[in-house]
Amino acid sequence: MLVIRFSRVGKKNRAQFRIVAQEHTTAPSGKHIEILGSYDPHFKKGVFKKERIEHWVKNGAQISDSVYNVLVKQGVIKGKKRFVKITAKKEKGKKEGESLAVPDPAKPEKTEEKPEEKKEKAEEAKPEEKEKKPEEKKEEVKEEKKEEKESLATPDPAKPEKTEEVKKEDKKKDPEKKEGK
Repeated sequence: MLVIRFSRVGKKNRAQFRIVAQEHTTAPSGKHIEILGSYDPHFKKGVFKKERIEHWVKNGAQISDSVYNVLVKQGVIKGKKRFVKITAKKEKGKKEGESLAVPDPAKPEKTEEKPEEKKEKAEEAKPEEKEKKPEEKKEEVKEEKKEEKESLATPDPAKPEKTEEVKKEDKKKDPEKKEGK
């Protein structure tokens, strides 16, 4: 089945479109049968081959909704415009269902709090830290340091410990080494 659609050309952030006739299974920027015109969306101007567009439509080519609307607007073909659903691009951090401009009526909007209320909430959230005495904090720090030392002192299971025989062989090879090192 043939289709008449846009094929994007032009620079980054400066789009230009060709209107092409191609097989519907082919990618829009892929191989085309014929170029039927071009369209500049920035100036809303286009160049169209009216006779060739009518020829392909008579031979059964389908026109994409966007191309159809442009052709109707420019007066190349007659008819009503078709509805085209344009989905908003997802922003980073946004969920798929959220829209960019319209807030969700089900979710209440956040109101700004006064600085006094923020301080009160912060104080309520940290009652444990105020109750602790400096002595208790020192003890906690000491316990954490002990745990770190113990974790460093435990032998690595991946490295097997040297047996007594291996240690004696090492001494014979290098008599300057001390035991245990």
